Amino acid sequence: MKKLISYSVFALSILLVACKTDTNKSAEQAAELEDAKKYTLIPFTESPQFPDAKIQNVSYNDGRFNFSIASESYELGVQTTDAEQKMCANSAQGQHIHLIIDNAPYAAKYTAQFDYKIEDGPHHMLAFLSRSYHESIKSNGAYTAQIVEIKDSSIIDAKPISDPMLFYSRPKGAYIGDDTNKVMLDFYLLNTKIAQDGNYVEANINGEIHNLYSWRPYYIENLPDGDNEITLSLKDNNGNLVETPLNPVTRQFKIQKDPVAQDK
Repeated sequence: MKKLISYSVFALSILLVACKTDTNKSAEQAAELEDAKKYTLIPFTESPQFPDAKIQNVSYNDGRFNFSIASESYELGVQTTDAEQKMCANSAQGQHIHLIIDNAPYAAKYTAQFDYKIEDGPHHMLAFLSRSYHESIKSNGAYTAQIVEIKDSSIIDAKPISDPMLFYSRPKGAYIGDDTNKVMLDFYLLNTKIAQDGNYVEANINGEIHNLYSWRPYYIENLPDGDNEITLSLKDNNGNLVETPLNPVTRQFKIQKDPVAQDK
């Protein structure tokens, strides 16, 4: 009996050591895979908050938008106070509205009233307030999200978006010279949260996968010169694509590190 117990204890010890070794190997392999990635995603530094910034109302008639914005701390057309410290692409025209219709790239608008063409038919419409360096304000009230019916360049019907949705914001367009050093990845979530044990955002950067579990912007480092592509997907905790409109979304943008280089 004593021999049997000794053998059992010995076998259990071997099993525990093996499990611990396998766990260590798995952790080391995961770290090695992370180190092997070409692109680095670094969480954005803390930005000025505008908790009182609100889009109170929006109308669209005869091809013209009219936004009603209420805030004592936020103003369209001015520079966000930490724009120089952020060291990423910044708009000289200041803070603005990001207007996204369906899966199209956003339009940046620096005044509360502006003309904009939308085709007749149903559309998902998202508008949110942005800092001058294009980072979205993610506080409650700083956005409007509706499914609208457009006819003759006017909204004839609208209802709130109730589905969980992911909208792409940045990167966008072309980044030249110093703006290529720190390129911001930013997106907008509706009716969902992301976390390690829930839904998350998969960022496919030129074919390389990065999983994001926190709704915040990120600096993307080491992007190559030339054309780049990012696909953002809202996924569930099993890694499946969430069945929701406009998911996933893909954008192309350009990196030109030499500001005087000519396109060939």
